[in-house]
Amino acid sequence: MAALSRILVALVALLHFGFLVLEMFLWTGTIGQRVFAMTPEYADQTAVLAANQGLYNGFLAVGLLWGAIRVSRDFMIFFLLCVIAAGVYGGLTAKLSILYIQAIPGLIALLAVLAARRTSPA
Repeated sequence: MAALSRILVALVALLHFGFLVLEMFLWTGTIGQRVFAMTPEYADQTAVLAANQGLYNGFLAVGLLWGAIRVSRDFMIFFLLCVIAAGVYGGLTAKLSILYIQAIPGLIALLAVLAARRTSPA
């Protein structure tokens, strides 16, 4: 169960690296405009904000990977809780699909991390 939980945490980290790329590098291009249903003008106006958001997603990804590689349960729990909180907030304030794309995978990984602790031999 511990290996599965680290794999799930790494997958959540991979999602957040993808968000970083989308928000920092693809935002004003056709992919970013299509994903977020933006006009070129709106994409240009919000590019700096999106890049900042992408940077934070990168920090989340690095923290999750650090926890998974170092097998630090506390790191994984902390960063997964950050992912879940951001996903719930984004789902409630920006776009409901953020809840499913970000918060639910984070919650699944968190439950796996918590379950791994219970099933690990003492």
